Formats: sequence, structure tokens, C-alpha cells
Amino acid sequence: MNRTERTWKWWKRREGVELAHHELTSPDVLPMPLHDIFHELTDSGEYTTEEDEYLMSSLDEATKQLLSIEGATGAAIVDYSSGMALAQGGNPGFDLGVAAAGNSNVVSSKLRTMADLGLNSNIEDILITLDTQYHLINVLNSDGSKGLFVYLVLDRTYANLALARHKLKNIAKEIAI
Repeated sequence: MNRTERTWKWWKRREGVELAHHELTSPDVLPMPLHDIFHELTDSGEYTTEEDEYLMSSLDEATKQLLSIEGATGAAIVDYSSGMALAQGGNPGFDLGVAAAGNSNVVSSKLRTMADLGLNSNIEDILITLDTQYHLINVLNSDGSKGLFVYLVLDRTYANLALARHKLKNIAKEIAI
């Protein structure tokens, strides 16, 4: 069982939804990743409104702007309460949907810790440094974007971290739902 399957099954258990018995036992049927379900629901037209379409186009535009940052290989706009990527793009070499869900745990944990400590401040960003990549998490704190964060993956070979943080901050200001 790979990480995507584990994350999917965890999410389904968390929401109280059980997989059908044949899905659990059939090797041909794999659970669908969260971002695929979201796109399937919104692409079917069954659940979309004009407002939803505008939201998706503005989030997709923000994702395109994020990917235009030098060294960016992946970007997602994520709801940290559910872990679902509302928009994503790029190809960082791993599943952005799984990374979005995992990083929502990072953001939630930090927010809980700050509350426990009585810190009345906002998280601006979180930087995770890997051997070959930078992972930037920018928590959105405006009224129109509460509960969201931007997840940006940068290739360390090509990215200028200071410039990327500056551009990310400017793009993040414009994101609202």
C-alpha cells in the first residue's frame, strides 16, 4: 500500500465513509486521490456554479503565477482544515495532493501549539529545507482566505529563496475565496 492509498483511506475513515468490500479486496480498484475527486465533482458540472467557476479560475491563475516563480516545480492552494488542495499545478516529482494533506497537519499543529502558548500572532510562512528542494508554506490570514495556505515547492539549484519568498508573499495577498 503506497502513501496515497493510506492517506485516502485515513481521510475516508475520518469522514465516516467506508469503502465497499470489493474495493478493499480487488487489486484492480485503487482508491481515488482527493484532488481527483475534487476535480471530478467540479468538472462534471453537476456541482459547479458561476461563483465556483470564478473561484476555480482565480485559484488556477494564482497557481500559474506561483509556478512562474524561478525554480518553482509545484504549487498548491490548500484548505488546512480538510487537507484538500483547492488548486494545484506543476510536477515536483511527488503527489502534491498527498503533500498538501501532510502539510495541513504541519500548519494545524503549529496553530495549536501557538494557541497553547498563548501567542496572539499569525504565521507568515514555514520553510522546510530538503537536500534538493525548498518547501514554502505561506499561511493566508486575510478575511477572504482564512483557513488556507499556499504550498510552493522550489528546486534549490535554480531558486533564489529570498526572491521566491517575496514573490510568494505578493501573490498570496491576492488570493481570496
